[in-house]
Amino acid sequence: MAPAGRRRPLTQDTSSRHDPELHAAARHFGRRRFFTVTAAAAALAFSANLPARGVAVGKELDGARIPSDPFTLGVASGDPLPTSVVLWTRLAPAPYEPGGGLPAQYVGVEWEVASDERFATVVRWGLVIAHPEYNHSLHVEVEGLEPGRVYYYRFRTGTWISETGRTRTAPATTAAAATLTYAAVACQAYHDGYFTVHRHLAQDDVDVVFHLGDYLYEYAVNSAGGARNYTDRKLPGLYNREARTLEDYRLRYALYKSDPDLQAAHAKHPFVVTWDDHETENNYAGAVSENNDPPQEFLLRRAAAYRAYWENQPLRGTQRPSGPDMQLYRRLQWGTLAQFDVLDTRQYRSDQAYGDTLHAPGPETDDPARTLTGTTQENWLIDGWRASQALWNVMPQQVCFSQRRFDVGAEARTSMDAWDGYRASRRRVLDGAKSAGVDNLLVMTGDVHVGYAFEIKEDFDDPASKTLGTEIVATSVASGKDGADKPGNWDTYMKANPHLKFYNGRRGYVRVSLDREKARADFRTVTAVTTPGAPVSTAASFVTEAGNPGLEPV
Repeated sequence: MAPAGRRRPLTQDTSSRHDPELHAAARHFGRRRFFTVTAAAAALAFSANLPARGVAVGKELDGARIPSDPFTLGVASGDPLPTSVVLWTRLAPAPYEPGGGLPAQYVGVEWEVASDERFATVVRWGLVIAHPEYNHSLHVEVEGLEPGRVYYYRFRTGTWISETGRTRTAPATTAAAATLTYAAVACQAYHDGYFTVHRHLAQDDVDVVFHLGDYLYEYAVNSAGGARNYTDRKLPGLYNREARTLEDYRLRYALYKSDPDLQAAHAKHPFVVTWDDHETENNYAGAVSENNDPPQEFLLRRAAAYRAYWENQPLRGTQRPSGPDMQLYRRLQWGTLAQFDVLDTRQYRSDQAYGDTLHAPGPETDDPARTLTGTTQENWLIDGWRASQALWNVMPQQVCFSQRRFDVGAEARTSMDAWDGYRASRRRVLDGAKSAGVDNLLVMTGDVHVGYAFEIKEDFDDPASKTLGTEIVATSVASGKDGADKPGNWDTYMKANPHLKFYNGRRGYVRVSLDREKARADFRTVTAVTTPGAPVSTAASFVTEAGNPGLEPV
């Protein structure tokens, strides 16, 4: 998310800051050919000499010779299926150093999954290789688990044992699951405050967490940690610059993942992650850079960002990127209770209309040739709805789906970065939901650093038109600093958007409880993030009845 009027001119030359192997690939092609082969070139650069999964090459580093705890970045799990879950960790005894403090050697790591926290009954175990080419990150896809149950897991190398993580599998696909409770979080700018929200989330009783983007920010973080204002430590100077290279992004993940509150949330709950813009660059659109970088230059940066994202998230091998391309959209089910269609609204989108300034709707926003999702993903989404057997169809994604007018009046401005800037694209999605017979559409959103509850209307300009679904917008974990219950534009937004039923500007997360009769959304907020330890409370709660779209306050 950025203020209006982006596409600022680039003030420094970044042409020499990308990784040498990427530029070697770039120089292989002539300038005229580059636009058609950039993806292939970057893919080649990022796959050259990479080991096959599970194959050890080169020289081994005995885990017993690692002099300090290599599990400084915690553990995580993700993408729960009925019989499988992904386990993640990364070896980094010196996380704030390039390479994480390990030499360019592979390390053998044992893992085990148990049905109890004491590991008295270990049900799955194995040995996996932490490759230096993947920054010593591990993605273990555990198979053969039982549906709908809790498991515990941990890693070991040498004498070092990781903390214990807790995860769970989804119910069987055909199971008539009665309930599901999930949380949604987004936007965790380290330099804007503490991750107190994650500490409270770790203590909440939820089945799964959806992270809706902006897991990290590419922006510089000073030695005091920005608004955290550290007095007991100094962050290395290498963080006090914008992330652009593979090493930059890897180090930025190390900074974020070293946060104990974020580690606690990952250790307690499985996460389903998707990105927004800041994991790469603010408000980028497909191959178009915010800074008007040449496409070939920006795609190299995107390749670095996507590689670091996969390395540092609990994602399966099917999500592993190829150069600047990575299929992150995917589908998960919770029995017949819920289907989750996780979107990627950054990688395939058309450039923002009207220079990405706040603007009233016009010919560009309604141009059917423009898309937020890309045609392939759009068709995948609608086809998935047509085949869905779930009671609730949930769409976790990034930017505001409902109309959001910033002014009162006929020429009210809207955001060109959100679905308002791609109205034809939104119309196709809503028409697809109707044609597929989706009765209980629930859109989950992040990005905007505030909490919203919207009713999705057939015609947003007609409050009396049919309600097609509901949209719940999770506020930020830290971005925007402390915020306020009623931001200064609260009255204007509520008047300009009759379908907006709730607006709060504090930091927090959303907890959603689904059953066969209703969905309940609780907006959980904290009073401050610029100081640690703030308490959490429920700012508001809303219920949507199955078969009756709309929001009722509780």
